[in-house]
Amino acid sequence: MLSGTSRGRCAVLGKPIAHSLSPVMHRRAYAELGLDWTYEAVEVDEAGLPEFLDGLDDSWRGLSLTMPLKRVAVGLVDEVSDAVRSVSALNTIVFEGGRRIGDNTDIPGMLGAFEEHGVRGVRTAAVVGAGATAASALAALRADGLRSATLVVREPARAEPLAELARTWGVDVSIARLDEPLRDADLLVSTAPSAAIERHAGQWCMRVGAVFDVIYDPWPTALASAATVAGLPVVSGLDLLAHQAALQVELMTGRTVPASILRTAVLHSR
Repeated sequence: MLSGTSRGRCAVLGKPIAHSLSPVMHRRAYAELGLDWTYEAVEVDEAGLPEFLDGLDDSWRGLSLTMPLKRVAVGLVDEVSDAVRSVSALNTIVFEGGRRIGDNTDIPGMLGAFEEHGVRGVRTAAVVGAGATAASALAALRADGLRSATLVVREPARAEPLAELARTWGVDVSIARLDEPLRDADLLVSTAPSAAIERHAGQWCMRVGAVFDVIYDPWPTALASAATVAGLPVVSGLDLLAHQAALQVELMTGRTVPASILRTAVLHSR
């Protein structure tokens, strides 16, 4: 882990990237910690990632990765954490001793966000989507005792790889189409665009005990609004972003900052 005392460069990579809130959060963290570090947003796609990484000098301390880079980056680092191995996706690269260390702060970040909102002991979940974020959600819930889950998707065949992966963890997984009635669950996790599930929101919130919507802009989503009306705990994508960013700051600098400060920085920037 780095000491965080020397000047360093960090960035968030992805495509598109202009919308990213990571620069606001990380720069606020550096100010809070008294670090003379820089953090920028750089548009990089899957084809360009190897060249970008090879071109970095020793002033670089770490990178945050968003879509579409979370899976392809796994093959471009020297070492990965257990969290990365569990879902074959990473969102963080730390440069240490000339080596690229890959990690996934989405998984513990979700647990932190759930804990903050009192969402604990989830045994059954419905997860809308089957991509990298859905995989991280299942991994996080599995660590907290998840027993069964339903993947809710438009095309069931595309969800089979994630379903098979989760089954190897001991989670009983079924797959349902988006237009099928939702089964009762302790938690509903949505990784889908708000417009894609808007017409289901009210009905779904009658079948679950809490809602986690990874969307954070615009907010509230139709699903979050329906959950609030139903009196359900709601965890937002901004909650996740703040918790995972705080963990990234710790990995990159060796120092800690509360997730609440990073979330507040975004809210004040709007």
